[in-house]
Amino acid sequence: MFTSVLMIEKALTSADVEFVTTLHGDEAVSFHVLLQPRGDQADRLLRAIDDVALGELDEAARENETPEGDEAAGQGQKALEISLVALRAAGSAAEGRLIEEHPLDALKSLVGEVDADEVIVLTDPHYVEEFFHRDWASRARHKVGVPVLKLFSHSKA
Repeated sequence: MFTSVLMIEKALTSADVEFVTTLHGDEAVSFHVLLQPRGDQADRLLRAIDDVALGELDEAARENETPEGDEAAGQGQKALEISLVALRAAGSAAEGRLIEEHPLDALKSLVGEVDADEVIVLTDPHYVEEFFHRDWASRARHKVGVPVLKLFSHSKA
């Protein structure tokens, strides 16, 4: 069985699930999902810049409403559960956990713990971090010792 660590920031959409579960053809895949809610990531300004770059001005104006802290963790847990159910319904083995701090440390630890074959980072675009190669995928490539695939979410959850 092929083992993938999947890093996400929101619930997977049906298109996302189909995409990641068909990447390896008919080979069985086991997913170990790490989710860090958007509100626990970059600061509001960086999130607002990403929204503006995507042409989502309304989202940028409401960035101060993005849940943070305990509220983000509660919503993150729901998003994680939705994602795990969807992956299992698609025929894959799936387990997961929330990341509260230091996402790359959690990623490196999990990759070693499950002897992962790859890491898939599936997020919305984060233009500022990507430009400076400070996004999860860019930083993980130097840290985890397995191939890292960066994918963009197909739509808003």
